[in-house]
Amino acid sequence: MPSNNSSNSSSNNNKKRNVLIGAGVALAAAALGLASYSATKPADTTIRPTEAKETAKGPAAEVETDPQSGVYPELEKLARREAGDKLAQGRPDAPVVMVEYADFKCGFCGKFARDTEPELVKKYVDNGTLRIEWRNFPIFGEESAAVARASWAAGQQGRFWQFHSAAYAKGAKEKGFAADRLAELAKEAGVPDLAKFTADANGEAAKASVQKDQTEGYSLNINATPAFLINGRPIAGAMPDDVFVDAIEKAAKTAKSRPAGGTGAKNQGGDK
Repeated sequence: MPSNNSSNSSSNNNKKRNVLIGAGVALAAAALGLASYSATKPADTTIRPTEAKETAKGPAAEVETDPQSGVYPELEKLARREAGDKLAQGRPDAPVVMVEYADFKCGFCGKFARDTEPELVKKYVDNGTLRIEWRNFPIFGEESAAVARASWAAGQQGRFWQFHSAAYAKGAKEKGFAADRLAELAKEAGVPDLAKFTADANGEAAKASVQKDQTEGYSLNINATPAFLINGRPIAGAMPDDVFVDAIEKAAKTAKSRPAGGTGAKNQGGDK
């Protein structure tokens, strides 16, 4: 029969382990929050969701020489790697996952979508190195939330990335994202069933999906867009291409050195 001392010792060890895990998550979240804050540098230090601003270039996104410097394992675990994720592209078991938190009304998000992301897709997604997972993070009011839900609805018919391109086309956000405009974007994206699109965009499932992504982002203290996690490395802002290339290359190199099965893949198969 185990002694009370042994039982108490085990309980204490479990408590210590839980505290350490919690501390690790808090540290990782603080790092991403700091990156976002440093890139934005708002005059008012009180950051609220409705006051979030677009990020600009800043030192927070610099990548260190050490491939593991600035990498947080707890953040890397946020990659969902779900086969069939309609808001992701690339293999679920890709060695590198870039999680992107963005708003369709964000000018810097649009710049990244037009200038940088297509090249990353050609160079890394197409050869199986990189997976990109989108997180809807609307922070610029009701139109932001509406277009986020619409993007999810387009995804239900396999047209998320086409909708993404249409919504981020140069001059698109200046036209606004009212209901009729969202329908135009869906048509432009090749969504086959527009009635279903409209119903899905206004449904509870779309709201729940966006809320899930928002909750995840706010739990990391993200207060500006775009924000990225590349295998647990925070990057804030639409940084130059070489910042992302360097981060992806270092992450891929680190992933190759891990034991088999160490990428954290949950499901096999391919999303594109």
